[in-house]
Amino acid sequence: MKIRFQADADLRRPIIAGLRRREPTIDFRTAHDAGLSGLNDATVRAIAADEGRLLVSHDVSTMPEHFARFIQTRSSPGLILISQELSYHHAIEGLLRLWASTETDDWQNILSFLPR
Repeated sequence: MKIRFQADADLRRPIIAGLRRREPTIDFRTAHDAGLSGLNDATVRAIAADEGRLLVSHDVSTMPEHFARFIQTRSSPGLILISQELSYHHAIEGLLRLWASTETDDWQNILSFLPR
């Protein structure tokens, strides 16, 4: 099954807009569209997991620890972390490669940093 993405509120919108421009069929939901703005990380992760969406975030400082705790008791479609120092171009290209070359099952309970 093709990956469906969920951005948290920290993910920069130009990344999502660029992905949608490059690949209109990609299912990449913004935090605003999902009603996640203002919710805490635990709630955002739970909603993404319940909906089978791989979570994408810039929150490299707290998300790894929270994700590790989350998968001790629940299953997750995965978490992709993107450094805020990574250019939009590289973030878009990396996410497109990931979307084109992997499936949802490949990311079950996996945390990965998008390479620079």
